[in-house]
Amino acid sequence: MDRKLKVYLDTSIINFAIADDIPRGDKEATQCLCEQINKGKYEGLISEVMLREINDTKDQAKRGRLVKFVESLELKEVLVVDDEVNTLAEKYISENIIPARYVDDALHIALASVSEADVLVSWNFKHIVRHKTRIEVMGVNTLMGYKSIDICTPREVIEDV
Repeated sequence: MDRKLKVYLDTSIINFAIADDIPRGDKEATQCLCEQINKGKYEGLISEVMLREINDTKDQAKRGRLVKFVESLELKEVLVVDDEVNTLAEKYISENIIPARYVDDALHIALASVSEADVLVSWNFKHIVRHKTRIEVMGVNTLMGYKSIDICTPREVIEDV
């Protein structure tokens, strides 16, 4: 039997799944990915970083919708930040892959890497889903003994059901 792809979802995925003000195709691709996780096509991973970011949402109604959506997902596990994850995130920052003030973005990438996810799925084009980030994360991961992870949008992961 084929091994399921381990897919790490960052907070932007949950935001796009419930948002009404994003391009329709992006929302549909995000929801399709989440449906495929729930159907067991992929192993879905999230982290305590995502849960904290959701909990920090100022708009109480939006926070409630985000929490409800996360609770609807059939996830393999919730990843926890530890010393290993912090060290790798700090390396991404010290190598200028991720700006220091966006430590959560570095933590998302480190969590995906340390957990041996196959793919980090995001809509964050500013710091995560970028060619430069993909290449430099691959280099750091190789130097530090971690496997390469793919970083992409839901459109690049989903398959026809």
